[in-house]
Amino acid sequence: MTSNRTGSLFSGVDRWTVLFYALIVLVGWFSIAAATYDETVPHVFSFAHFYMKQVVWIAVAAVVAITVLLIDDRYYHMWAYPAYIIGLLLLLSTLAIGKEINGAKAWISFGSFNVQPVEFAKIATALAMARLMSEYTFSISRLGDLVKVAMLLAVPLLIIVLQNDTGSGLVLGSFLFVLYREGLNKWLCLPFLMLASLFIASFLLSPLALLLLLIGLYTFSEVMMSGEVRSRIIFVASLLLGAMVLMVLTGLLFDEGLSFYASLLIVSLTAAVGLAIYALRFKIAHTFITLVLYIGSVFFLLSVEQVFNALEPHQQNRILSFMGIINDPAGADYNVNQSKIAIGSGGLFGKGFLQGTQIKYGFVPERHTDFIFCTVGEEWGFLGTLTILTLFACLILRLMKMGERQEEPFGRIYCYCVASILLFHVLVNVGMTIGLMPVMGIPLPFMSYGGSSLIAFTILLFIAIRLDASTRHFGLNKI
Repeated sequence: MTSNRTGSLFSGVDRWTVLFYALIVLVGWFSIAAATYDETVPHVFSFAHFYMKQVVWIAVAAVVAITVLLIDDRYYHMWAYPAYIIGLLLLLSTLAIGKEINGAKAWISFGSFNVQPVEFAKIATALAMARLMSEYTFSISRLGDLVKVAMLLAVPLLIIVLQNDTGSGLVLGSFLFVLYREGLNKWLCLPFLMLASLFIASFLLSPLALLLLLIGLYTFSEVMMSGEVRSRIIFVASLLLGAMVLMVLTGLLFDEGLSFYASLLIVSLTAAVGLAIYALRFKIAHTFITLVLYIGSVFFLLSVEQVFNALEPHQQNRILSFMGIINDPAGADYNVNQSKIAIGSGGLFGKGFLQGTQIKYGFVPERHTDFIFCTVGEEWGFLGTLTILTLFACLILRLMKMGERQEEPFGRIYCYCVASILLFHVLVNVGMTIGLMPVMGIPLPFMSYGGSSLIAFTILLFIAIRLDASTRHFGLNKI
């Protein structure tokens, strides 16, 4: 690792990235002020206002940013694994001493100040992932190394799910983009897309219809790869006939026989396992992969109902509401409906600072935290929201450019981890305020009110800036 132990504090610092960060934080502060201004508080500069409390956190974040820049960049590589362990311990501590807020036991209280350890665990996980993938012996094409990455992500994800903070856990899924940047086979994204489609379809179709759909899809894909049509049609017909025979036999032998769905499930899985063993033995790769994907899809569908039932009622309602299965204007749909009204009422130019009626009169819940984007939409209009999204896009693209000019893989991978986290947060947060994503309780980076969120995102970003500064200071890959 190169090091920047000499020169001024800002030697090599990417000033554009710092500027985008500062502008987003400033816009966030004005939005918090607009969303929470209370006319009954006598003094404008009273710390009873949320925006004055945010000033304190902005000041603390600035000190933290400078501190991060002062630390030798080699330490971030050296302490990546210890930071990961500390992050896991912080996550585990919430299960024992955590405070439950909005249904998630993901906070630790220090007096009136609440800290969400998952925000700092994201930093530790990004560092550990960069450290692991930058090892000389690591290969993205080796199954064993991919398993190591999967385990590194799975451990904090499991703890976060136990905290009932599924939305924050899904952020770790954004690291998949980093794997593709480092050379992961692009076709491996198909199983993830397929699982997402199956999850949605499981709420819309009956189990039998889903099973028939899976058999048809995988048979058709096998026909495309092998070109054999007649044998595949015979195979499907045999499955259906075998299921009917099994259903009739169990009906004759037992008081309550198997349904056609259960019979088809048993017959198809038995046939798939047998054929997969045959394909593996004779090295018929495309058939083996197709059968393994089919078996995995079936078991995934069988587990969807159990996973869904394990969610909290409000989480279930959010998913059902997002998919249009239920309509609950006064309940699950209330936040999103009010959010869309607020954003839509802003028009092209907005209503003006402190003039947003939906925000001012409290129709939008969490308007200074998770739904801060509504304030921008109502008071600054379409042009204001476009400006904010442009700033985020510039920041994320700048991080990607910083990653590409790194000499060391550690810095490149970490920069892409940061870009992926920010992109996921922005897409989900903005998406849920306009009804394109289910409500997950994910803050908008640098804009949502809160000390732990702002400080954690600041550390996350400025570590990337610090790693990049070392490269630029020594004249490597200059712009």
